[in-house]
Amino acid sequence: MAYDVVVLGSGPGGYVAAIRAAQLGFKTAIIEKESLGGICLNWGCIPTKALLKTAQVLEDIKHSKDFGIDASGTPNFEAIIKRSRNVADKMSRGVQFLMKKNKIDVHMGFGKLKSKGKIEVTAQDGSKKDVEAKYIILATGGRSRELPSMKLDGKKIIGYREAMVLPQLPKSMIVVGSGAIGVEFGYFYNCLGTKVTIVEFLPRVVPVEDEEVSKELEKNFKKNGMAIMTSSEVTAVETSGAGVRAKVKTPEGEVTLEADILLSAIGVSANIEGIGLEELGVKTEKGKIMVDKFYQTNIPGIYAIGDCVPGQALAHVASKEGIICIENIGFNEKKYNHKPEPIDYNNVPGCTYCYPEIASVGYTETQAKEAGYEVKVGKFPLSASGKASAAGHPEGFIKVIFDAKYGEWLGTHMIGYNVTEIIVQTVTARKLETTYQEVLNSIHPHPTISESVKDAIEVAYGEAIHL
Repeated sequence: MAYDVVVLGSGPGGYVAAIRAAQLGFKTAIIEKESLGGICLNWGCIPTKALLKTAQVLEDIKHSKDFGIDASGTPNFEAIIKRSRNVADKMSRGVQFLMKKNKIDVHMGFGKLKSKGKIEVTAQDGSKKDVEAKYIILATGGRSRELPSMKLDGKKIIGYREAMVLPQLPKSMIVVGSGAIGVEFGYFYNCLGTKVTIVEFLPRVVPVEDEEVSKELEKNFKKNGMAIMTSSEVTAVETSGAGVRAKVKTPEGEVTLEADILLSAIGVSANIEGIGLEELGVKTEKGKIMVDKFYQTNIPGIYAIGDCVPGQALAHVASKEGIICIENIGFNEKKYNHKPEPIDYNNVPGCTYCYPEIASVGYTETQAKEAGYEVKVGKFPLSASGKASAAGHPEGFIKVIFDAKYGEWLGTHMIGYNVTEIIVQTVTARKLETTYQEVLNSIHPHPTISESVKDAIEVAYGEAIHL
């Protein structure tokens, strides 16, 4: 079976790359060992957002009297999980439709590089076949990272995948790690009534975010009954009893936590084992496949994108990497009219969908100062936003960072209601090299959360109207 392009993996990097390849006129195939759409559609981004929406609805019901409504409701955990799976299944079927629409052949099975232009596909029944292509794109994604002290057993020590399909609501849960996965699941289960304790090795929760965002999230989580332990490390977990007993090394000494279940959310490991990299001499480093700015490995004709290469392990990053990879191949094959522009990884937005939501892009205040910038910083509390108050969600703030010398927009950091929907304003403005004047001279609609970005810029430049 000979193709121009074969993509190994059908997540948001793989299936997007395959569709773009087909659009450019390449005969294309995709290889997937489990479900079209990969982890993101089936076990990651999409089903978790369905769960988090349920938590938000439940929160609104709990506070319905604040809106002049007497309402009550009891969460049906089984139905909540079922809805999440139905949403994921629908999205996966959507990818199946897109494969047919774009005439992309789908080969179900585990793919392994056999030679430079050949992949061996092993189906679930053990049968094997070879698929050949001039260009091979590895988009194998990632999985929950494991530590020796917390080996996943899928029952008492679980990863994100098991956390989405638990058979019953646990009474208590230890969440190890406070990145996006940890705080999203921590928020979800706490909202449903589980006693949640978050353990974070670093000095603050969501450690990749701006320090003020971390403080605001911790304050809100504690207010809602969650226990937070920072600068703490789980050194051992005992599972012989009814639940789990975790030994935790804290700044004050060692303590033992007990819970029904422990969720390990300490990051993602790339799926690069057993796919033939060593046999072909494909270069890897620190568990990632090494690539150039157009995602070619050290072996001509073999490319890699997404969570299996260095860079942010985010669905939207994988998708863009896939498009750039294919468009560069298309340019070289005279099927695309210009060389694509490489990604600026400092202008990639990050979003976390707990409540309050977090969205950020660019430099934090600390990073900007460390990079040598003299900065102007503006911070606008959403308690002063008419839209946030009307929606009953006044928590959080918008924080902007500008270069004091030239007015360059260095970064934005948001925590609050619906902020994941408005971070793209900063991404686009930074891409266009916009200064603060252009933003202030752009009329923002009222009342919206997005106008709070303008308000924060006004604060930075001493022109605050609403504070």
